[in-house]
Amino acid sequence: MSPAPLTPPDPSDPIVVTGLGAVSPLGVGIEATWRALMARRSGIRANDRFDVSDYPARIAGLVPGKGEPDGFDPLDHVDGKDLRKMDLFIVYAVAAAAQALAQAGWAPDAAEPLARTATIVGTGVGGVPAMTGAMETIRARGPRRLSPFVVPSFLPNLAAGWISIRHGFTGPIGAPTTACAASAQAIADGMRLIRSGEADVALVGGADACVDPISIGGFCAARALATEFNDRPEEASRPLDQARAGFVLSEGAAALVIETLSHARARGATPLAVLAGHGASADAYQLTAGHADGHGPRAAMEKAMAMAGLAPADVDYVNAHSTSTPVGDAAELAAIAAALPNRGKDLAVTATKANTGHLLGAAGAIEAAITVEILRRRTIPPAANLSAPEPAAQAWTLATEGPVTRPIRAALSNAFGFGGVNACLAFREAASLPA
Repeated sequence: MSPAPLTPPDPSDPIVVTGLGAVSPLGVGIEATWRALMARRSGIRANDRFDVSDYPARIAGLVPGKGEPDGFDPLDHVDGKDLRKMDLFIVYAVAAAAQALAQAGWAPDAAEPLARTATIVGTGVGGVPAMTGAMETIRARGPRRLSPFVVPSFLPNLAAGWISIRHGFTGPIGAPTTACAASAQAIADGMRLIRSGEADVALVGGADACVDPISIGGFCAARALATEFNDRPEEASRPLDQARAGFVLSEGAAALVIETLSHARARGATPLAVLAGHGASADAYQLTAGHADGHGPRAAMEKAMAMAGLAPADVDYVNAHSTSTPVGDAAELAAIAAALPNRGKDLAVTATKANTGHLLGAAGAIEAAITVEILRRRTIPPAANLSAPEPAAQAWTLATEGPVTRPIRAALSNAFGFGGVNACLAFREAASLPA
């Protein structure tokens, strides 16, 4: 029997966020992450994952461990037998997805809703630590001692794979790997699947966990990491600040549950925010840097606003991608100024990587989740490490003096990556929804 033809939903039916999950250097859960942001707490510390004495960068954003406040115990989320089959990025993704699904109250057990649930989880790097460990096993003990699960442990799509298997989701599945824009594009992909009628619900997000010798060493070789704050790790990530000197490599995962408003209301779910639009572009310029004028990021922002039906004056807040690199931050500031022209203190701009560091492929998802919380709580957490803002940003509200509480109707969340990929997500507050 041929499948029934797809019936796209009413295009006027908004797509809403109904669940959030997070595993970040600030702790486990979106509440823990929010508390740390409001306290201006940093998740960046001395890197004790391996011997870093020969590395220029000796700090990282590490998820707190068992026994620490809001810490992460893998066995709380994955049993020991399965844990041996997973790289750490998969473990983080499984945990974040479970949180988001629990908040959304989405746990179908019938074939039709399971088949109408998509799973899209991006990653920038995937299981590099698992590959590194496999190579060490080959050198020390020979290839016959490799686990049969070594390949599934590091494949980029296996975070989405494990989540779909664990929850029985048989709808579309995917794993964008567009560097540091991967999870923002995963969210956009989920939105497309709902709009096309291929899914009613999408679990979307991203994960990365590559605080390992290859990643730290490679980014150091590219002179991308902060190396001047090894003795003051909490001050190292300085987006938008004149003293910025490179990003801090971090790890974690974040997940969102999205669905149409009518679907959410029919099952009694609470919308947290509206996912109103997305935009993407390519710089087509250099591998690791975009044009100084930021026209690629600007195009992504303008496309997201156009899809969302937002004029530049409608946007109240931007969660900047700003990683704390001199070139990248300057280009994004130019892009924001061009996409949202003639704005003053009525526009707020912050970059939460000051607290979390750079989660690579998970960055877009954790910052989208934080942006949803900012809309929901009508509060912008205080900026960290922003003692000398770039002149190009000083016209806007930067939350340097403390939290900013005011109506926030619409927000943009940016994510850009190596290869010239630019992504932007546009959100509206849930209060904008029709009764």
